[in-house]
Amino acid sequence: MNDIHHQAIDRRIDWLFDLARRHGEIFRGPEAWLARERYLAEHPTAVAVLKCMDGRINIPVATNTPAGILMPFRNLGGMFDLGWPHLGEVLAHHVSRMTGAGRRVLFLITYHWSRGNPQRGCAGFRYDTAAAIAHTQQIRRQMEHIFGSGHGTVYPLVCGFETDEEALAIHGSDGTVLDLARLAAADQATLEPRLAALLPDMPVQMRADLLPLLRGNLDHIATLRAQAARQERQLDIEHHEWVICIGRGFDFLHTPNLALIIGPYSPDLADPIGKAAGIIQNNMAAGRIPDDGFLLLASAPYDEIGVDRARAELKSRFLSRFAAEVIAAEFPELASRMSTRTAVLDWRSRKLELIGA
Repeated sequence: MNDIHHQAIDRRIDWLFDLARRHGEIFRGPEAWLARERYLAEHPTAVAVLKCMDGRINIPVATNTPAGILMPFRNLGGMFDLGWPHLGEVLAHHVSRMTGAGRRVLFLITYHWSRGNPQRGCAGFRYDTAAAIAHTQQIRRQMEHIFGSGHGTVYPLVCGFETDEEALAIHGSDGTVLDLARLAAADQATLEPRLAALLPDMPVQMRADLLPLLRGNLDHIATLRAQAARQERQLDIEHHEWVICIGRGFDFLHTPNLALIIGPYSPDLADPIGKAAGIIQNNMAAGRIPDDGFLLLASAPYDEIGVDRARAELKSRFLSRFAAEVIAAEFPELASRMSTRTAVLDWRSRKLELIGA
């Protein structure tokens, strides 16, 4: 993995699409399918995660949760505003689908930081963790405005993610924080009463469905600490992103410092696209990645063949053209080294399908 950042651009692109292929094959496998079905039967709460584009923030891995259970919403800097028309519609549609199937919805509204070095925190907030927390609290209030503050069906939960040990920190409504990095694996038995005291307004079934994520996170933290003790794990702190992703359907890119992912949510997409292009240009200038090129990858997911897939094609093509035009206008020299790929994602199978521009 570390060596791929120094390969020629064509080889890097081939590697990336091979990664997408392998991710899809694993997701479609019978063992993975059965694991998801069993998990959802035992834990019916639908869990969605609002998070930064940073590849280190892999909540399914950090909680030992089967792939495909947690619904991701990713954006540059982890910045969201439910007043954005498209984002509001997407979230409302997701809640409507889940509640129509009789399921409650838990939103994990995440921010991230590093305990060991602030510069390993969130660059989107200029490494200001207090500002990131304030932003997540604002999103929580917006969700309560839309879905109600009684939390009987939709529960917005602010959740920190400490990237050094990949530990969750759950924020209670009274300001108390349950930092799992402060607990040990032996504390698993105490999680249920701790969670009940921290989130007394959360429905009992929802708390029961949140518990496996916290237990899995305690196990994951213990594993990482053991690896660190054996010097098998090193923190990857150098920026060497060489991919700009725009759209949705990039779950296979949970890889540190590889891609800058821009969700199609903000009405001002040009701003994050320009910032991402600036980061790529700086990476080349600093010699962190080869200067022979970078990849612009656009993707839109679809649930059904026919009309839904055709709309996804148009979305992806629009996003690809729009991003390319922004980069060409703001960074013309960088644009000459841009490779562009346009794709749609079959959401049910996680198969990434390249389409013509």
